Amino acid sequence: MVFDFGVNQLSSKSSLVVLISMFFSFSVLAQDITVSGKVSDKSGDGLPGVTVQLKGSSKGVATDMNGSYSIAGVPSNGTLSFTFVGMTSQEVAIGGRSTINVTLADDAALLEEVVVVGYGTVKKKDATGAVNAIGTKDFQKGIVTSPEQLMQGRVAGVQITQNSGEPGGGINVRIRGTSSVYGGNQPLFVIDGVPLSSDNTSSGGDSQGLGRQPAKNPLNFLNPDDIESIDILKDASATAIYGSRGAQGVVLITTKKGKGKGTLDYGYSLGLSSITKKYDLLDAKGFAAANPTQNQGGNTDWQDELFRTAPTQQHNLSFGGGDATGNYRFSVGYLDQQGIILTSGIKRYSVGFNGGKKFINNKLNITSNVNLANNRDNGIAISENSGYTGDLLAAIIKSNPTMPIYKSPGVFTQPGITEPNPLAIVNMTKDRTNTLRALGNISAELDLFEGLKFKTVVGFDQSLSSRKTAYSKDLSLDGVLNIGRLYIRDIEMSNRLWENYFTYDKTFGKTSLNALLGYSYQSFDVYSKSASMANFATNNLDVMTNNLASADASKAPNNVVNNSNRDFDELQSYFTRVNLNMGKILLTGTLRVDGSTKFGGNNKYGYFPSGAVKYKLIEESFVPKNVFSDLALRVGYGLVGNQNIPHNLYDRRDRYAGWGANQGATDISGGGLNAVAFNNPNLKWESTSTLNVGLDYAIAGNRVSGNIEFYQKNTKDLLFQVVSAQPAPTPFVWKNLDTDIQNRGLELGLNVVAVDTKAFTWEVVANAAFNKNLIKNLAGVYDTGEISGQGLTGAFAQRLAAGQPMFAFFTREFGGYDAEGNTIYPSGDFQSFNGTSPNPTVTAGLTNNFKFGNFDASLFFNGVFGNYIYNNTANAYFTKGALNNGRNVTVDVVSTKEGPFNAPDVSSRFLEKGDFVRLQNLNLGYRVPTKGIKNVTGLRLYVTGQNLMTFTKYSGQDPEVSTNKSINGIPSFGIDYTAYPRAKTWTIGANISF
Repeated sequence: MVFDFGVNQLSSKSSLVVLISMFFSFSVLAQDITVSGKVSDKSGDGLPGVTVQLKGSSKGVATDMNGSYSIAGVPSNGTLSFTFVGMTSQEVAIGGRSTINVTLADDAALLEEVVVVGYGTVKKKDATGAVNAIGTKDFQKGIVTSPEQLMQGRVAGVQITQNSGEPGGGINVRIRGTSSVYGGNQPLFVIDGVPLSSDNTSSGGDSQGLGRQPAKNPLNFLNPDDIESIDILKDASATAIYGSRGAQGVVLITTKKGKGKGTLDYGYSLGLSSITKKYDLLDAKGFAAANPTQNQGGNTDWQDELFRTAPTQQHNLSFGGGDATGNYRFSVGYLDQQGIILTSGIKRYSVGFNGGKKFINNKLNITSNVNLANNRDNGIAISENSGYTGDLLAAIIKSNPTMPIYKSPGVFTQPGITEPNPLAIVNMTKDRTNTLRALGNISAELDLFEGLKFKTVVGFDQSLSSRKTAYSKDLSLDGVLNIGRLYIRDIEMSNRLWENYFTYDKTFGKTSLNALLGYSYQSFDVYSKSASMANFATNNLDVMTNNLASADASKAPNNVVNNSNRDFDELQSYFTRVNLNMGKILLTGTLRVDGSTKFGGNNKYGYFPSGAVKYKLIEESFVPKNVFSDLALRVGYGLVGNQNIPHNLYDRRDRYAGWGANQGATDISGGGLNAVAFNNPNLKWESTSTLNVGLDYAIAGNRVSGNIEFYQKNTKDLLFQVVSAQPAPTPFVWKNLDTDIQNRGLELGLNVVAVDTKAFTWEVVANAAFNKNLIKNLAGVYDTGEISGQGLTGAFAQRLAAGQPMFAFFTREFGGYDAEGNTIYPSGDFQSFNGTSPNPTVTAGLTNNFKFGNFDASLFFNGVFGNYIYNNTANAYFTKGALNNGRNVTVDVVSTKEGPFNAPDVSSRFLEKGDFVRLQNLNLGYRVPTKGIKNVTGLRLYVTGQNLMTFTKYSGQDPEVSTNKSINGIPSFGIDYTAYPRAKTWTIGANISF
């Protein structure tokens, strides 16, 4: 009994001790604590934006810019989940710890799918075509108004030329050379799956007495801060999926999506821009000495009066997040960029949304993208083809420096209708363009069964643009003085897209299959009208542009609707692509069939096939693995097309021109309906075949990687507008010329991780491209490259002919001056080819990226070599004849042996090498530690310099220039004529995340 009692007593005491111990243990385990730490990648760098969440609850935080986090009120026995898009998620038991540091590994499956191709993505290592992908870390920094600028100099074989330095001005993009004439050479841009048309969304046009002014860049509506990545498809095996629009390459732009826990991001920058190089003009003293009869007693530096230091402000605000079941991102942006010439500039207000959600156990994915922007452009009278009078920039250059600005207080000195005062032009003209554009799509993708998906996409591209250009009746300009003029040009565009396609992924043993089959329909509806008005009773420009009734209705013949037309075209397409991955060998086959209303009844449909193979040499035993970490050979061949000609030439030949109506009249008088062109039922696409051979490699454990590409492009069935022999009911007919435009080249890409430590990293990214362009088998010759200026009516400097490169220069040979100061032409006074062209033979880019602690820096140079520029500005304004006529000139003109009556003929005198190397971008940044800053998860401060130094022998303002000097619609390239000057810009800014 005692024994039993003792045992029971002991058991009772033990149980009590155990219960008390368990109570305290559970109390300890259940205690809420604060856990902090750092989340890093494999290199030790902190990862901002990682979601840190208490498992089984909604409590969570995001890491700051340094990867640090702190989460309070979590049970000491809980579990933390660490998730970040593109990396493998981790779950870590807290175990009572207050500090937990985590290293996240790359999610290889996600990281390999970084190359976007038409209608899908492909693992970068499995890409068979010539595709280059760049992301936000590769983009140009600083003041960027359009997507093209983001990739300038970053990709081998892609030449980007800003036509001028004007905010919102046009940009030329050439991928692997120039291969078309009327069809244009711009690539096809596709934004979030919606292919854009090649139409201008804003108007250009002629201005009274001051020449033709260009339209604004149609891509300015897209806020660069909303762009996540840009993928450039360069060869036919990659672009054939876009068939009749892929001949000039394809640029795929993907906008940003929300990631992780909801994050609010705000960015602000302030930039200051100034002219990089002024013309070395005679000052008042020098001009008076050189031309004493023109001395008016004043002292005016017209460049100082018109050029300014111009500020730019940018605000970008976005909020977004996402997980495996959906994502969202809202953004708003504001850009106010003032130009370096008085009154010029652009303002952009943008709104964006990108989101998606999965339903039905993640089998149905519905996504939507919308980008909306309102651009307000303040234009100035800088044009492309002004004659003897010149435009605003010409007036700045040629105006007499001894002429006073004002002849009396508030009254401009205006010497005559052919020599306008540049400040009077600025103050007595008003050129405003307002463009509202919306682009977007909504799509639904459904998993039908394992491996098979169906996707339908509805897209739209809508824009409204109105341009009003007013000239005060007080401006001393031919056709304007005592009259006053107003030009109105409106464009409305409504494009629609509907696409449906199946994708199928299946693995058969060691072979994987990816197949695509789809249908696409896209319509293009463009309406435009223009009107001109004159004889205004007021000189108030605001009244003129906002109250059309201020024009004198009694003088109706001067007030007419000049033109009104609607163009409508359709494109119907069927496409398929098959990818086979057999381990060492990868095969891609593509076919697209396009039917277009742009072409004649005998050639409505075009067929565009391509094929490519990739051989993974790295998997062969003969490749030394101690040297190579990757080695692969790619070969591709395909056929693509170009249909970039005007709309509505055939099925709806009632595309009429020449409407005219008296202002205020109720009926149309003096107007008419006229067919635009002769019908050609045999007209078809330009076709471009491309052979591409590429080698991808990586050595030293991927520390050194790159690629080598050889290509040959041949363009046939050249689309050409042939002028009809007059008289004829229509002015021209479209034909396919039997010719061959050849581009042959080599591209090199190199990436070197020179230093890779936790304390310091240094990465070198370089590219170079070599291209040779040649026209073969062209019957006849075609002139272009209009040269403007006094005594140069009808002059030209370029010719298309067999055996020459595109836009080859065609000039007299300059041999100095004779005793009378007249030009000597050693080969005779006639024009001929001289072996030069505006097409560069070499383009290159070099980027150095550095990281040291919280500091980062990048230095980017780009270069262009082997091209020539025709300096039409010098031809028109920097001659002894110009000085003799009372116009200002550059200092060097005074000392030349040229005579005052020498004819300024087109000659190699004005042909200069366009080679240059430019320090394009310098960026310095600092990530501010945010620990202790409440609610702030990231903060980066930066300073950026753009266009800081240019090394060139070109005498003009800048060698990166190309003014449109077309003749009969045949474009030109590489001619410099009173282009808006380029600016040097310094920007400071901050990006902050909450």
